[in-house]
Amino acid sequence: MQVRNPKARKGRAMDVIEEVRKSVSRLCAEFPNEYWRELDAGRGYPREFVRALTDAGFLATLIPEAYGGSGLGLMAAGVILEEIARSGGHPGACHAQMYTMGTLLRHGSEAQKQAYLPQIADGRLRLQAFGVTEPAAGTDTTSIATFAEKRDGRYVINGQKVWISRAEHSDLLLLLARTTPRNEVARKTEGLSVFLVDIREALGNGLTIRPIETMMNHHTTEMFFDDLEVSEDALVGEEGKGFRYILDGMNAERILIAFECIGDAKFFIERATNYANDRQVFGGPIGQNQGIQFPIARAYADMRAAELMTHEAARRFDTGEHCGAEANMAKLLASEVSWRAGDTCLQTHGGYGFAKAFDIERKLRETRLYQVAPVSTNLILAYLGEHVLGLPRSF
Repeated sequence: MQVRNPKARKGRAMDVIEEVRKSVSRLCAEFPNEYWRELDAGRGYPREFVRALTDAGFLATLIPEAYGGSGLGLMAAGVILEEIARSGGHPGACHAQMYTMGTLLRHGSEAQKQAYLPQIADGRLRLQAFGVTEPAAGTDTTSIATFAEKRDGRYVINGQKVWISRAEHSDLLLLLARTTPRNEVARKTEGLSVFLVDIREALGNGLTIRPIETMMNHHTTEMFFDDLEVSEDALVGEEGKGFRYILDGMNAERILIAFECIGDAKFFIERATNYANDRQVFGGPIGQNQGIQFPIARAYADMRAAELMTHEAARRFDTGEHCGAEANMAKLLASEVSWRAGDTCLQTHGGYGFAKAFDIERKLRETRLYQVAPVSTNLILAYLGEHVLGLPRSF
């Protein structure tokens, strides 16, 4: 049935979002905090959880129905990740499949979509790795040195990537590399190309992956490319236009990370509120004390403000509007409020906040990452200063 009333369409869309939220919440209940705690202790990957998400169709949310997915928007994808975080889980184990999807959907060939999307949708393939960052370039993406040279109808790739998460648990890698030297292009954003690399074929044939241990269980690696050969068919879109292609993915990534941080903040606020109501000291619940109550209330107010910005960023992305400023502000606000909410939750619990059995310290370690990655707070402020406020470029 066609819905002509815009308000009715909006209402129906929100009904779908809420049903997604409830369904994810029910699925997450089957994977309690003990599950994530054990994985964190052993640095394990949540294979069972990712399989359950896949089987339920949640990791195919952004894939069009024609290719076996749900054909929903970034708002729905964000709610999925938010609920995972809110339940005490770690959405970082599977979020890359969502934010890399836009590059393939918008710029991939029909042959690539037919070859990969149905298999990603049903779980036969995982697209969980995004190869951009390099040791020397850091967040200065246009300075990357990994180079793909075209030889006899193939590309030969040499270089190194770092802080690439889930590469050991992914079948496919979305890789950004230079195809024209930086000193030969008019603009530094030119001469970059995107490749869809089959990790299974590449391992041992020019690709080496080494894990990096970090303070959180994020399955982080560094990758080395030594004369790795890929076919011309691995090129996504046109050669030399890759930087523009990944910008869509970067905005989506920042918005989705903001949703995750909102979920983390809700986890902390709910835990703090429940504990403050239950914990009895000096003849009453500690939540009656302003020193406990006000920081939790402040965290809630800040979370709601960040949530509204995150929803606005997702709405703009889904409607095709420019959303660079909103994506950056959402990520900035949400990552900061999740950390403050976590600190408040830990302070509310006192010594128990440091106990692994309460999961607060684990979630606090996980959410701290997002003030650094996928883009640091200072770089967001630099973007807003220059591109929104019109101030001189700061770097």
